Amino acid sequence: MRRAVDDLGRLDILINNAGVMLLGKVEGANVRQWRQMLDLNVAALMNLSHAALPYLLEAASGEPRQVADIVNVSSVAGRVARRGSGAYNASKWAVNAFSEALRQEVTGRHLRVGLIEPGSVATELASHNTDPEVVATLQRRFGEVERMTAEGIAEAILFMVTRPRRVAMNEILVRPTEQVD
Repeated sequence: MRRAVDDLGRLDILINNAGVMLLGKVEGANVRQWRQMLDLNVAALMNLSHAALPYLLEAASGEPRQVADIVNVSSVAGRVARRGSGAYNASKWAVNAFSEALRQEVTGRHLRVGLIEPGSVATELASHNTDPEVVATLQRRFGEVERMTAEGIAEAILFMVTRPRRVAMNEILVRPTEQVD
């Protein structure tokens, strides 16, 4: 973070977007995959947010924006639990809870914490799964759905961070038009 501030002059937006989705039943699960998801989806997001916090608070107190933003990319899976997705759901629910708690801590100092909760997006995320049963389930649920694009999610993030200082977009839940759940 210090290097980014030294190179760029300040840090006023942090977007936590890294993640992995390794689906499967709890019974017989590969718990190393659980750790991988928790490490990336939750711990990395928390650690980056913590490291950025002093710089973001400093930016929020000064020009040119007088506001700063953390945007955490979660998932519909952080709102709706599904069988076969327990560990992934847990990681995304944790992102949502952390985001709301952090928002409450820093909102009075003009650091906005926003949460983007996408449904199905045309990225490599589903390809992390190799279990034939999981792949078949994903195909049944989303095979005919016209998925959103990464650019569409980027537009939602841009909308969130370009609101006037007095407006905080705390959550944006966005799904493909055809996605039922």
